[in-house]
Amino acid sequence: MSYKSILVQVDHTDANATRVDAAIALAVRHEAHLTGLYLMVEPSGASFARGYLPQEFLAIAAAQAAALANDKLAQFSAAAERNLVPFETRIDQGFDVELPDIFGMHARYADLVVVGQDDPDDPARGRHLPEQLVLASGRPVLLIPYIGAGATMGERVVVAWDASREAARAVSDAMPILERASSVVVVSINPKQRDFGHGEMPGADIALHLSRHGIKVEVQRIENREMDVGNALLSHLAGESADLLIMGGYGHSRLREIVLGGATRTVLGDMTVPVLMSH
Repeated sequence: MSYKSILVQVDHTDANATRVDAAIALAVRHEAHLTGLYLMVEPSGASFARGYLPQEFLAIAAAQAAALANDKLAQFSAAAERNLVPFETRIDQGFDVELPDIFGMHARYADLVVVGQDDPDDPARGRHLPEQLVLASGRPVLLIPYIGAGATMGERVVVAWDASREAARAVSDAMPILERASSVVVVSINPKQRDFGHGEMPGADIALHLSRHGIKVEVQRIENREMDVGNALLSHLAGESADLLIMGGYGHSRLREIVLGGATRTVLGDMTVPVLMSH
Protein backbone atom coordinates (compact mmCIF):
# COMPACT_ATOMS: atom_id res chain seq x y z
CA MET A 1 0.00 0.00 0.00
CA SER A 2 1.12 3.56 -0.58
CA TYR A 3 -0.15 7.12 -0.73
CA LYS A 4 -0.44 8.28 -4.33
CA SER A 5 -1.74 11.80 -3.73
CA ILE A 6 -0.50 14.07 -0.93
CA LEU A 7 -1.72 17.60 -0.18
CA VAL A 8 0.53 19.93 1.84
CA GLN A 9 -0.24 23.29 3.38
CA VAL A 10 2.08 26.01 2.09
CA ASP A 11 2.14 29.31 3.96
CA HIS A 12 4.43 32.16 4.99
CA THR A 13 5.18 31.01 8.55
CA ASP A 14 8.63 30.10 9.85
CA ALA A 15 7.62 26.43 10.00
CA ASN A 16 6.71 26.23 6.31
CA ALA A 17 10.07 24.95 5.05
CA THR A 18 10.28 22.00 7.44
CA ARG A 19 6.65 21.05 6.71
CA VAL A 20 7.26 21.08 2.97
CA ASP A 21 10.44 19.03 3.45
CA ALA A 22 8.48 16.42 5.40
CA ALA A 23 5.80 16.24 2.70
CA ILE A 24 8.42 15.89 -0.03
CA ALA A 25 10.15 13.08 1.86
CA LEU A 26 6.83 11.24 2.07
CA ALA A 27 6.13 11.82 -1.61
CA VAL A 28 9.54 10.40 -2.53
CA ARG A 29 9.05 7.37 -0.31
CA HIS A 30 5.60 6.60 -1.70
CA GLU A 31 6.19 7.79 -5.28
CA ALA A 32 3.25 10.12 -4.79
CA HIS A 33 2.01 13.23 -6.55
CA LEU A 34 2.34 16.27 -4.30
CA THR A 35 0.06 19.31 -4.29
CA GLY A 36 1.06 22.52 -2.55
CA LEU A 37 -1.94 24.59 -1.45
CA TYR A 38 -1.57 28.21 -0.37
CA LEU A 39 -4.59 29.84 1.25
CA MET A 40 -4.82 33.61 1.09
CA VAL A 41 -6.60 34.70 4.25
CA GLU A 42 -8.74 37.74 4.93
CA PRO A 43 -10.04 38.64 8.40
CA SER A 44 -13.76 38.04 8.70
CA GLY A 45 -14.40 41.77 9.10
CA ALA A 46 -12.43 42.75 6.01
CA SER A 47 -15.44 43.05 3.72
CA PHE A 48 -16.93 45.73 5.99
CA ALA A 49 -13.63 47.62 6.33
CA ARG A 50 -12.98 47.46 2.58
CA GLY A 51 -15.69 50.03 1.94
CA TYR A 52 -13.80 52.62 3.98
CA LEU A 53 -10.36 52.13 2.42
CA PRO A 54 -8.97 53.75 -0.73
CA GLN A 55 -9.00 51.53 -3.81
CA GLU A 56 -5.27 52.18 -4.31
CA PHE A 57 -4.51 50.78 -0.85
CA LEU A 58 -6.64 47.70 -1.49
CA ALA A 59 -4.94 47.07 -4.84
CA ILE A 60 -1.48 47.32 -3.27
CA ALA A 61 -2.43 44.97 -0.42
CA ALA A 62 -3.87 42.41 -2.86
CA ALA A 63 -0.76 42.58 -5.04
CA GLN A 64 1.52 42.08 -2.03
CA ALA A 65 -0.51 39.08 -0.83
CA ALA A 66 -0.41 37.51 -4.29
CA ALA A 67 3.33 38.11 -4.57
CA LEU A 68 3.93 36.43 -1.21
CA ALA A 69 1.80 33.42 -2.20
CA ASN A 70 3.59 33.07 -5.53
CA ASP A 71 7.00 33.35 -3.85
CA LYS A 72 6.26 30.60 -1.33
CA LEU A 73 4.79 28.35 -4.01
CA ALA A 74 7.88 28.98 -6.17
CA GLN A 75 10.04 27.80 -3.26
CA PHE A 76 7.82 24.74 -2.90
CA SER A 77 8.07 24.02 -6.63
CA ALA A 78 11.86 24.32 -6.62
CA ALA A 79 12.13 21.88 -3.70
CA ALA A 80 9.83 19.38 -5.40
CA GLU A 81 11.77 19.63 -8.65
CA ARG A 82 15.09 19.05 -6.85
CA ASN A 83 13.67 15.83 -5.45
CA LEU A 84 12.08 14.75 -8.74
CA VAL A 85 8.61 14.75 -7.20
CA PRO A 86 5.62 15.26 -9.53
CA PHE A 87 3.70 18.24 -8.21
CA GLU A 88 1.22 21.02 -8.76
CA THR A 89 0.46 24.26 -6.97
CA ARG A 90 -2.84 25.84 -6.03
CA ILE A 91 -3.94 29.16 -4.56
CA ASP A 92 -7.31 29.62 -2.92
CA GLN A 93 -8.64 32.42 -0.77
CA GLY A 94 -11.37 33.27 1.67
CA PHE A 95 -12.15 34.73 5.05
CA ASP A 96 -10.45 33.17 8.08
CA VAL A 97 -13.66 31.49 9.26
CA GLU A 98 -13.98 29.76 5.86
CA LEU A 99 -10.49 28.20 5.82
CA PRO A 100 -11.44 24.77 7.20
CA ASP A 101 -14.16 24.39 4.55
CA ILE A 102 -11.90 25.59 1.73
CA PHE A 103 -8.96 23.43 2.76
CA GLY A 104 -11.26 20.49 3.45
CA MET A 105 -12.64 20.66 -0.10
CA HIS A 106 -9.11 20.27 -1.52
CA ALA A 107 -8.24 17.61 1.09
CA ARG A 108 -11.01 15.25 0.02
CA TYR A 109 -9.16 14.54 -3.23
CA ALA A 110 -5.92 13.46 -1.57
CA ASP A 111 -4.85 10.27 0.21
CA LEU A 112 -3.05 12.20 2.94
CA VAL A 113 -3.04 15.82 4.11
CA VAL A 114 0.04 17.43 5.66
CA VAL A 115 -0.51 20.55 7.77
CA GLY A 116 1.34 22.42 10.49
CA GLN A 117 0.68 22.49 14.20
CA ASP A 118 -0.63 25.80 15.50
CA ASP A 119 2.24 27.92 16.78
CA PRO A 120 1.04 29.96 19.79
CA ASP A 121 3.81 32.52 19.16
CA ASP A 122 2.86 33.11 15.53
CA PRO A 123 -0.28 35.29 15.24
CA ALA A 124 -0.06 35.20 11.43
CA ARG A 125 -1.46 31.69 11.28
CA GLY A 126 -5.15 30.94 11.20
CA ARG A 127 -6.10 29.17 14.40
CA HIS A 128 -7.55 25.67 14.72
CA LEU A 129 -7.13 24.66 11.08
CA PRO A 130 -5.47 21.31 11.99
CA GLU A 131 -8.23 20.41 14.43
CA GLN A 132 -10.96 21.33 11.97
CA LEU A 133 -9.37 19.23 9.22
CA VAL A 134 -9.01 16.19 11.45
CA LEU A 135 -12.67 16.37 12.38
CA ALA A 136 -14.18 17.39 9.05
CA SER A 137 -12.00 16.51 6.04
CA GLY A 138 -12.67 12.76 5.88
CA ARG A 139 -8.95 12.21 5.27
CA PRO A 140 -5.99 11.28 7.46
CA VAL A 141 -4.13 14.40 8.57
CA LEU A 142 -0.41 14.39 9.30
CA LEU A 143 0.42 17.24 11.65
CA ILE A 144 4.00 18.48 11.62
CA PRO A 145 5.18 20.23 14.82
CA TYR A 146 6.13 23.87 14.38
CA ILE A 147 9.58 22.87 15.68
CA GLY A 148 9.91 20.56 12.67
CA ALA A 149 9.92 16.83 11.92
CA GLY A 150 12.86 14.50 12.37
CA ALA A 151 14.79 13.16 9.41
CA THR A 152 13.58 9.62 10.14
CA MET A 153 9.85 10.34 10.33
CA GLY A 154 7.94 7.06 10.04
CA GLU A 155 10.78 4.74 11.03
CA ARG A 156 9.94 4.36 14.75
CA VAL A 157 6.17 4.52 15.05
CA VAL A 158 3.95 4.45 18.11
CA VAL A 159 0.26 3.61 17.72
CA ALA A 160 -2.04 4.86 20.48
CA TRP A 161 -4.62 2.09 20.77
CA ASP A 162 -7.84 2.16 22.78
CA ALA A 163 -9.93 -0.13 20.56
CA SER A 164 -12.14 2.75 19.43
CA ARG A 165 -13.58 3.45 15.99
CA GLU A 166 -11.30 6.48 15.60
CA ALA A 167 -8.18 4.49 16.50
CA ALA A 168 -9.13 1.75 14.04
CA ARG A 169 -9.62 4.37 11.32
CA ALA A 170 -6.21 5.88 12.06
CA VAL A 171 -4.46 2.50 11.87
CA SER A 172 -6.11 1.76 8.54
CA ASP A 173 -5.22 5.18 7.14
CA ALA A 174 -1.61 4.82 8.32
CA MET A 175 -1.05 1.37 6.81
CA PRO A 176 1.27 2.64 4.05
CA ILE A 177 3.54 4.08 6.75
CA LEU A 178 3.26 1.11 9.10
CA GLU A 179 4.25 -1.32 6.36
CA ARG A 180 7.49 0.61 5.81
CA ALA A 181 8.39 1.28 9.46
CA SER A 182 11.36 -0.42 11.09
CA SER A 183 9.69 -0.39 14.53
CA VAL A 184 6.00 -0.33 15.46
CA VAL A 185 4.87 -0.19 19.09
CA VAL A 186 1.17 -0.43 19.97
CA VAL A 187 0.52 1.33 23.26
CA SER A 188 -2.60 1.04 25.41
CA ILE A 189 -2.70 3.35 28.42
CA ASN A 190 -4.76 2.23 31.41
CA PRO A 191 -6.72 -0.25 29.24
CA LYS A 192 -9.88 -1.79 30.60
CA GLN A 193 -11.33 -5.07 29.41
CA ARG A 194 -14.88 -4.71 28.17
CA ASP A 195 -17.29 -6.61 26.00
CA PHE A 196 -16.94 -4.21 23.07
CA GLY A 197 -13.34 -3.05 22.62
CA HIS A 198 -10.30 -4.49 24.32
CA GLY A 199 -10.34 -8.27 24.65
CA GLU A 200 -8.73 -10.31 27.39
CA MET A 201 -5.30 -9.05 26.29
CA PRO A 202 -5.54 -5.36 25.30
CA GLY A 203 -3.61 -4.68 22.12
CA ALA A 204 -3.30 -8.33 21.12
CA ASP A 205 -6.08 -8.25 18.51
CA ILE A 206 -4.77 -5.18 16.66
CA ALA A 207 -1.26 -6.65 16.77
CA LEU A 208 -2.56 -9.83 15.14
CA HIS A 209 -4.36 -7.78 12.50
CA LEU A 210 -1.18 -5.86 11.70
CA SER A 211 0.91 -9.03 11.61
CA ARG A 212 -1.29 -10.30 8.79
CA HIS A 213 -0.04 -7.32 6.80
CA GLY A 214 3.55 -8.37 7.48
CA ILE A 215 4.05 -5.75 10.20
CA LYS A 216 6.04 -6.81 13.24
CA VAL A 217 4.50 -5.21 16.31
CA GLU A 218 5.44 -4.84 19.96
CA VAL A 219 2.50 -4.39 22.35
CA GLN A 220 2.91 -2.35 25.51
CA ARG A 221 0.26 -1.89 28.16
CA ILE A 222 0.94 1.04 30.47
CA GLU A 223 -0.66 1.73 33.82
CA ASN A 224 -0.18 5.38 34.73
CA ARG A 225 -2.70 6.94 37.08
CA GLU A 226 -0.53 9.93 37.95
CA MET A 227 -1.18 11.86 34.73
CA ASP A 228 -3.87 12.12 32.08
CA VAL A 229 -3.77 9.91 28.97
CA GLY A 230 -2.47 12.65 26.68
CA ASN A 231 0.52 13.51 28.84
CA ALA A 232 1.23 9.85 29.56
CA LEU A 233 1.31 9.27 25.82
CA LEU A 234 3.67 12.20 25.20
CA SER A 235 5.96 10.95 27.96
CA HIS A 236 6.01 7.48 26.41
CA LEU A 237 6.89 8.90 23.00
CA ALA A 238 9.97 10.55 24.45
CA GLY A 239 11.00 7.34 26.19
CA GLU A 240 10.67 5.34 22.99
CA SER A 241 12.54 7.93 20.86
CA ALA A 242 9.56 7.66 18.50
CA ASP A 243 9.45 9.78 15.35
CA LEU A 244 5.73 9.42 14.58
CA LEU A 245 2.53 8.95 16.56
CA ILE A 246 -0.64 7.46 15.08
CA MET A 247 -3.90 8.03 16.93
CA GLY A 248 -7.58 8.67 16.53
CA GLY A 249 -8.79 12.25 16.77
CA TYR A 250 -11.64 12.74 19.21
CA GLY A 251 -14.13 15.57 19.27
CA HIS A 252 -16.80 17.30 17.26
CA SER A 253 -17.40 20.62 15.57
CA ARG A 254 -20.68 22.47 15.96
CA LEU A 255 -21.35 25.98 14.74
CA ARG A 256 -17.56 26.25 14.15
CA GLU A 257 -16.85 25.70 17.84
CA ILE A 258 -14.32 22.92 18.30
CA VAL A 259 -14.82 20.56 21.22
CA LEU A 260 -11.87 18.19 21.48
CA GLY A 261 -11.31 15.17 23.68
CA GLY A 262 -8.72 15.59 26.42
CA ALA A 263 -5.99 13.42 24.89
CA THR A 264 -6.46 14.98 21.43
CA ARG A 265 -6.23 18.49 22.83
CA THR A 266 -3.11 17.69 24.86
CA VAL A 267 -1.27 16.01 21.99
CA LEU A 268 -2.12 18.77 19.48
CA GLY A 269 -0.92 21.43 21.89
CA ASP A 270 2.30 19.81 23.11
CA MET A 271 3.35 17.45 20.32
CA THR A 272 7.09 17.16 19.69
CA VAL A 273 6.93 14.54 16.92
CA PRO A 274 4.61 14.38 13.87
CA VAL A 275 1.16 12.96 14.56
CA LEU A 276 -1.09 11.21 12.05
CA MET A 277 -4.71 11.57 13.12
CA SER A 278 -7.99 10.30 11.68
CA HIS A 279 -11.52 10.80 12.88
